[in-house]
Parts: sequence; structure tokens; C-alpha cells
Amino acid sequence: MEQKDKEKKKTVDSFTDIFKTFGEAVSEIFNDPELKKKAKEFADSASDSAKSLADRFKDEEVKSKFRDVGKAAEEFGRNIADHFESKEK
Repeated sequence: MEQKDKEKKKTVDSFTDIFKTFGEAVSEIFNDPELKKKAKEFADSASDSAKSLADRFKDEEVKSKFRDVGKAAEEFGRNIADHFESKEK
């Protein structure tokens, strides 16, 4: 049972880190302390939600949806990087 609890905690922590990192990055881009505060509140809320949804992360459909989210995030990152590269040229 202890291993199962550790896996849930790892999943919840990872889920929370995604939102925390995203929020911090966006707030730094716009250099906005209020946005940083809101991002922290959002990450805390996401953490609470993740704790209540931890068992759902085992569902294959849920895993698939999160893979889609990951792919969308990667694509967004590439598009932003390409945008700034083209602006610098």
C-alpha cells in the first residue's frame, strides 16, 4: 500500500509542477507580480484537484488525454520559439 501512495504523490506532485512552472514562466515573460500571484493560486488549486483525481490517472483514457495535453504544450513551445526566432532575423 505504501508504494501505491508514493506513486499517487509523485503523480500529484508532477501535475502540480506543470501548472506551477507554466504560471511562473508566463508571469516572468510579462514581468507581472499580480500574474505570478494568480499563477500560484492556480497551481495550488490544480494540486488540490489532482489529489482528488489521483486514482483517475490510472485510466487509459485519462492517460491518453494527458499525452494530448503534453503534445499541445510541446507544439505551443515550438511555435513561441519559432515566433521569436523569426522576429530576431
